[in-house]
Amino acid sequence: MMTVRDLLVTFVAAGTMCTPYIMHAAEPRYPNKPIRLIVAQTAGGNSDMVARAYGLRLSERLGQQLVVDNRGGGSGIIATELVVNAPPDGYTLLLSPTAHAINPSLHAKLPYDTLRDVKAISLLGIGYNILVVSQNHAARSARDLIAAAKAQPGKLTYASSGTAGATHLTGELFRVMAGISVLHVPYKGAPASLTALVGGEIDFSFSSMASTLPLVRGGRLRALGVSSPERWPTLPEIPTVAESGVPGYESSSWQGLFGPAKIPLSIVNLLHREIAEIAKSADMQKRLSAEGLLPQGTSPGEFEKFIAIEIAKWTRVTKAAGIGVK
Repeated sequence: MMTVRDLLVTFVAAGTMCTPYIMHAAEPRYPNKPIRLIVAQTAGGNSDMVARAYGLRLSERLGQQLVVDNRGGGSGIIATELVVNAPPDGYTLLLSPTAHAINPSLHAKLPYDTLRDVKAISLLGIGYNILVVSQNHAARSARDLIAAAKAQPGKLTYASSGTAGATHLTGELFRVMAGISVLHVPYKGAPASLTALVGGEIDFSFSSMASTLPLVRGGRLRALGVSSPERWPTLPEIPTVAESGVPGYESSSWQGLFGPAKIPLSIVNLLHREIAEIAKSADMQKRLSAEGLLPQGTSPGEFEKFIAIEIAKWTRVTKAAGIGVK
């Protein structure tokens, strides 16, 4: 027969054995409060559109709201610094575009290390630019344009939406790889550069599909090539720049999700799994393709490698363009 002392010993032993399980069960589930998604672009841009599209679906799947916080300016540096200095608990995330990988080649003293201090979670969407000229331009192909530039070094002009931006560097990559001498003319934003192109003030431009396709389909611009490695699914009639005289040419515009460097791996993996499922959904495919983007959902490891390759590529381009670190 068990004594009172024996019962007490048994009770204490059982409680000790259960303690780890009780502590584990008490750990808060992630997420248990709203998540702040800092977007490195002002409202209305591509980054903002992607943030709201994914944010809505992530909110539904995680059971907590993702609050979009637009922090444009400084080419994304301001937004990135906010996230780098935030608690690494998964409640402050960053959505940043291509400029994230361009900035290291333009600024010698960033307030963070792009590879060490920022955790790559997943590539959300990727798009490409279209090489366009006005309908009255003599060039009918990228080869024609390259030939004209070589025949008249320094005479042809190309527009961008701003110095050291993605469209400028896409043009510089074309200039370097095609071996031509052309003059860069920066404008304050894509609308202004496209207006100048339609009016014949500029010879050519690389512009996003979302802003350019309406003008191409409306007969106001002529598409000579796309900057993607393969022909774009919805534009099979337009060749790639790579197959039009510039082998290996590729320049993308992308959006990615990041967090502070020490964000727990369990949270990183959870976010990636949810994003990968969302990216495969028919509604997300339709939503992003309307803006000239392909949903991605790459793994953290794949995204880290992608960022490193992008940084190396744009460093070479900025040095060739003479707009390196400052």
